[in-house]
Amino acid sequence: MEHTIDWKQVVAFWRARGCSNGTICVYEYWARRYVRYCVSEGRAPHGCLTRAQVGDYTGAEVPRHRRRRRHRAISNAIVRNAVHALHCSLTGLGQELPPWREKTDPSMHSLVGGFVEFRIRDRGVAPSTSIRDARVATMYLDWLRSRNRPVHVMCVTDIDDFVTACAQRWAPCTVADVCSSLRGFLRYLHATGRLPRDLSGSMLGPRLRNDARPRPALSFQQVRRILRAIDRTTPVGRRDYAMLLMMASYGMGASEAIGLCLDDIDWIACTVRVHRPKTGSETILPLLEPVAQAISEYLRDGRPRHSLVRNVFVKHGMPHTPFVSSGAVRHRIIAYAAIAGVEADYLGAHVFRHTHATRQIEIGVAPKIIGDILGHRRPESTTTYVRGAILKLRGVALPVPR
Repeated sequence: MEHTIDWKQVVAFWRARGCSNGTICVYEYWARRYVRYCVSEGRAPHGCLTRAQVGDYTGAEVPRHRRRRRHRAISNAIVRNAVHALHCSLTGLGQELPPWREKTDPSMHSLVGGFVEFRIRDRGVAPSTSIRDARVATMYLDWLRSRNRPVHVMCVTDIDDFVTACAQRWAPCTVADVCSSLRGFLRYLHATGRLPRDLSGSMLGPRLRNDARPRPALSFQQVRRILRAIDRTTPVGRRDYAMLLMMASYGMGASEAIGLCLDDIDWIACTVRVHRPKTGSETILPLLEPVAQAISEYLRDGRPRHSLVRNVFVKHGMPHTPFVSSGAVRHRIIAYAAIAGVEADYLGAHVFRHTHATRQIEIGVAPKIIGDILGHRRPESTTTYVRGAILKLRGVALPVPR
């Protein structure tokens, strides 16, 4: 049954996507070996090209050839990558295959699913927020299960221990979001009769103030050093340079940058349409010449030509899918900042957005214009950046009494 796979086309597909000859040899060796294993087990190879099936194979076959744990883990990763590459190539060649990885929904639990439906239908929570609610509810149920505590007998001590464990892992703002979702979950448990008492009012979470500290921002020189540290001779470097340059030039967040599509760029009118995932609004901005040049270089010499998605910035590993979260952007910023020797207390995905807003205020741009560029609905959202404009604040400082 192995002859049903045209390996010449598969190899040509890998080569067209930039795989080196050494990588192709490794992929082909392990992919052929996995297909022969499926045939020996009496199964159709096309139905076995899933991550779960490969996990069963690596657990049963590969450890025989690698004794050490480290070598065994390397072999498992190589086999998984090879079979995944085979899955991508056959899918790209037009064959229908089962999905490589089954999508896991955190609301699959009946209790969590009912909670999410309740939050969306009765509380008017946005679907994006309900994802966080489902994740927190699942985490808390797993926490109770690990302590052998049924839902109907939990007490305030269980909640306090859970919040304390979260505070040891995450920042206060993240813990505050967890507490907000957990309060809603406790109210849902009480409203549906699963919890005899409403414990939501007994929760103590971190109190955050909007004016607790200025927004973390870098200097304009530090941003330039980070951009100059990117190796623009490689496809990944061209992608990262264009993406970070857009974020620095327009004050875009990571989710706005990775959500940018090819249809959002109007090369004739020299405009770019920015979608705001947080508010659902759109903003039309002028396409600056340096940004247009960086994007055109990436699209011409960096972006995978056979990507099936319309996102501008995609992953360079097969199957060239778009980024799913801002975590990847944050890691790229941290890596390039380390290369450039830039040190800061905070180097998250929003640092370029804060830097852009702070610099615009320092050079005298009206806050209303800055708010429109950043997509703010309320003026209060823009005024938080005024406290970071140190150069402007020095002019309004009172003299020190003698």
